This record gives sequence, structure tokens and C-alpha cells, in this order.
Amino acid sequence: MTRVQKGSCLCGHVAFTVEGAPNGVTNCHCRMCQKASGAPYVTWVELPRAAVQWSGAEPAWRTSSRAAMRGFCPACGTPVAFVYNEGRDIDLPSVLFDDPEAYPPRDETWTESRRSWTVLNGQLPHHRRGRDDGEL
Repeated sequence: MTRVQKGSCLCGHVAFTVEGAPNGVTNCHCRMCQKASGAPYVTWVELPRAAVQWSGAEPAWRTSSRAAMRGFCPACGTPVAFVYNEGRDIDLPSVLFDDPEAYPPRDETWTESRRSWTVLNGQLPHHRRGRDDGEL
């Protein structure tokens, strides 16, 4: 049986359906995620781009670094996606899913940028930078 999950932005203008299991789920503490979300970290669900079907409006996109773009709802501004320019995957914030508990984090990345008052989950692997210690 194939797993199907749905989700949307705050206003529902951008909605999505995901089919299949994620490649990864990470709490990202990098400064770009902090600034883009207004939160100390974002829990990203990493999926193949082909696994995500947009319904209603598609996200608007903005370049956020030399290597990546971020998608957001053009109506309410909710951050809805992250993609590497050369990547095959797309990351969606776990909290946008109708069932956010379906995707618990598997690791924590960019912990060198975490806020001092943010407690890391001691049961997860931690990476000072990305999983491959590369730059964003």
C-alpha cells in the first residue's frame, strides 16, 4: 500500500499531495532556514520531486542562495518548499502536512548555527553542517 499524505499553506491557496516515503526528515538549524521561516529551525521532509503534486496554486519561487530556491504561497507568504538547483528532491516543512506527526525528524543539521536556547534532540544524530558537511 502506498502512503499518501496531504498538506497546505496557512490559507490553503497552495496545497499538495505526497505519495511515497520520504528520503529523509531533518531539523535544519541553518541561518537561511531561520531567517526564511522566522523560527529557530525547520523540520524538512525530503522527497523526490515527482512524489509531490501541487493542487490549487503552485508556489512562487525565490532564489535564496547560489545553490537553492525557496517556495512560498503567493497569497499568504507561508514558506512551503526548498529545492537545490541541481537536486532531484524537494523539501516540504513537516508542519504543513495535515498529519505533521507522520514525519518525525531523523537527524539535526547545521547545529553550529542553532540558537543557544534551542535544545537538540539527544536521540538523533547531529551534524555541525549539512550531512555531507558542504556549504549551502
